[in-house]
Amino acid sequence: MKKPLLIVFSLVLLLLAPKTSFAQTTLEKETISDLNKTPNYACGVKDEDGLMSALSLFDTFEENGVQFENFEIVVKGPIVKKLVKGSELEKAFEKYQGKIRVSICSVAMKRQGVTKDQLFAGLETVETYTIRILQLQALGYNSILY
Repeated sequence: MKKPLLIVFSLVLLLLAPKTSFAQTTLEKETISDLNKTPNYACGVKDEDGLMSALSLFDTFEENGVQFENFEIVVKGPIVKKLVKGSELEKAFEKYQGKIRVSICSVAMKRQGVTKDQLFAGLETVETYTIRILQLQALGYNSILY
């Protein structure tokens, strides 16, 4: 008697579950129109959660047809250790090659003991995280910090 009740309960939960997956957000037309007014976006990140949030934002923009010219992620902190050749993040970044610029803070690299030669392909080094974020803002980028 418990199995049929459990099956019915499970089906009800599936039917009531939200239709949007974690990685995909459907944006309103007005939101897309507003976002299309600015062609440049920058995300500052300091950890893996922030990095994944920035990549998810990029995916959301692409999936919803947001038009942009530049999308840059500026990285600082311990996450720099995970951006080296042969890492899991290198594999995750393959689909973003040529689409996203990823800038790594050279000060964070020094603090984490990572050299430019250790970074996987497609990553750029910048003087400092703060200076790069300010530079991008001066160039008119919309920016968000994770």
